[in-house]
Amino acid sequence: MIPLEEIRRARERLGDDVLRTPLVPFTAAHDGRILLKLECLQPVGSFKLRGALSAIRAASPAELAAGVVTASAGNMAQGVAWAAREAGVPARVIAPADAPRAKLDRVEALGAELVLVPHEEWWRAMVERGRPGVDGLFVHPVDDEAVMAGNGTIGLELAEDAPEFDTLIVPWGGGGLTTGIASALAALRPEVRVVAAEPETAAPVAASLAAGKPCEIEFRPSWVDGAGGPSLLPGMWERARGLVDEAVAVPLDEVAEAVRLLAARSHVVAEGAGALALAVALRRDDRCVCIVSGGNVDAAVLARILAGDEPRL
Repeated sequence: MIPLEEIRRARERLGDDVLRTPLVPFTAAHDGRILLKLECLQPVGSFKLRGALSAIRAASPAELAAGVVTASAGNMAQGVAWAAREAGVPARVIAPADAPRAKLDRVEALGAELVLVPHEEWWRAMVERGRPGVDGLFVHPVDDEAVMAGNGTIGLELAEDAPEFDTLIVPWGGGGLTTGIASALAALRPEVRVVAAEPETAAPVAASLAAGKPCEIEFRPSWVDGAGGPSLLPGMWERARGLVDEAVAVPLDEVAEAVRLLAARSHVVAEGAGALALAVALRRDDRCVCIVSGGNVDAAVLARILAGDEPRL
């Protein structure tokens, strides 16, 4: 758990440079039962700017001297590139070669250098916290206290802005978003249940909670590229076990339907990971807050979904 005082310090570091994102009803037809926290409206299109700015602003000039490095499929890469540009230091991004081109193009537009590797090597870079020959301060996209504290500022906003609600639903990529928000709510709204949402093709939290221990799964990459993985990252089982009440593995067709509904009913563009929470909320009947984590989706993928098809890699 991230201490509440660390999350409050992260908010001071961020200042007004991240958007205090709106909390809006999904549709009037649901009588306000489902609320959407629209992190897709951040300047880089996802919540990742909070953690990236928090971590880089917490670092000393000596730590930043050689620049910064992260491992990311696209959203954290944009956050780190944005924060590094602001700090005046170079950014290098280890990314899977099959990451969405729309995300990679934005990373380069922000001035970062891409190091494209196979998916397995990208995952190894996250586990090993870097890659030989790629120099700079490694800003872990998930397991970094300053990153998670930055993510936790979303929880501060929910505690201040949201009416009473029963359940927080968060897409689980590596666990840093869930850990940050859930840590804040554990201190400020301890009655709220926390549910992690994963694509069924990459759902290690659901499998691990069911088994009572961390376990690997049969991983299949999908168009829901910003969530899930072959296993939990080191150290994240202890965090998940203490903060997550439930994990739901969502079929890809339900994720696609949630993307369509967000576009048609809420006029919100969400990537697959960003729609996961709504897909879970639609299965429930309690009062839910859904974190719409990002909206960086390839135009071709979005077009197929809106046309009623399920995209493929």
